[in-house]
Amino acid sequence: MSARVDSWIWAVRLTKTRAQAAAACRAGHVKVNGERAKPAQPVKPGDEVRLFHGGRERIVEVKVLHAKRIGPPVAAEAYVDNSPPPPPREQVAVAAVRDRGTGRPTKRDRRELDELRGSRRA
Repeated sequence: MSARVDSWIWAVRLTKTRAQAAAACRAGHVKVNGERAKPAQPVKPGDEVRLFHGGRERIVEVKVLHAKRIGPPVAAEAYVDNSPPPPPREQVAVAAVRDRGTGRPTKRDRRELDELRGSRRA
């Protein structure tokens, strides 16, 4: 028995929508057993699925196939998570936040944002 990789990723709650799962497959962010996967590629128990989504890589081994979306407690039992732990919050880049209604950034604001991001041009 097998299931579509995009449907399985959505069913076990690795993505919020099936459309996001299919888009990740089309963009090359999903690999099944080391090979780039198309949305309709079948997965079976024992396959390794690598998904780059939400800024981090998830490495999971398929244990149970589900075609329909399931609850979080059941979804956690459908795969073995071999993903590296997420980076600590201190290491995650701080996103620059502008107050609502302040308009477009000035040249000075943009330079400060670039310097904060570390992408200052020479």
